Amino acid sequence: MDPAAFGRTALIEALTRAGVMVTADPGGANDEDGLPAAYAPGSDVASYVSPPFSQYARLVLKVSHNLGANLGLCLMAVTAGSTDCAAGFPVLRAFLEAAGVDSEQVQLADGRGGDPVDRATPAAANQLLRYWLHTPDAEAFRDTLPVLGEDGTLDGFCTGCAGVGKVFAKTGTVAGFDALNERLAVGAETVAGYLVTPSGEIRTFFAGVNNLAVADLDAFISQVIEDVAEASSILQQQGG
Repeated sequence: MDPAAFGRTALIEALTRAGVMVTADPGGANDEDGLPAAYAPGSDVASYVSPPFSQYARLVLKVSHNLGANLGLCLMAVTAGSTDCAAGFPVLRAFLEAAGVDSEQVQLADGRGGDPVDRATPAAANQLLRYWLHTPDAEAFRDTLPVLGEDGTLDGFCTGCAGVGKVFAKTGTVAGFDALNERLAVGAETVAGYLVTPSGEIRTFFAGVNNLAVADLDAFISQVIEDVAEASSILQQQGG
């Protein structure tokens, strides 16, 4: 994708929706050479203000937007004054250590958790979740997570469970096609987040399965993900 061309198209379409007549073709080339070197003060016709990062994080976490997760590292790098996305790792490590997370319990080679190197122990996940639980942003962070049976990657799962609407958690999947045996190999299917117990307490949890095989994607959804979702509901009912 060409970011400049995309921005041009998005701007033309937004102006059109706002009732501004634009004669340029939305899908046309981005004529950079035709742009003036500078604009006179007061000549702006439109501006775009990005939403707060919390809204971006909500999208990434609700639907497992992997590209967005990777770009998160790039944004961290920018805070360190670098345009090299890898410079985001020291920023992330410093945050984890400040949050009380044992960085030796985490391995990362990207932002989305899809690299073979990527690992995180249940202990590290719970340390991070406990950190957020005791910050002013605790409720806002919890609301960015998928809700069991209601939205995000947990939408439609365990809809008849007692824990529906009371489990806020991020799913994680490592799976691929086993061509030799013509089946789906599941390295891991996990879920981690918060439970609102029957007594109203908010507790952290982690549940998951590792190293199994199922016939196909339908079986993976109906058996593996559904079972992990149900496990989170059982934990919720038992108080974590």
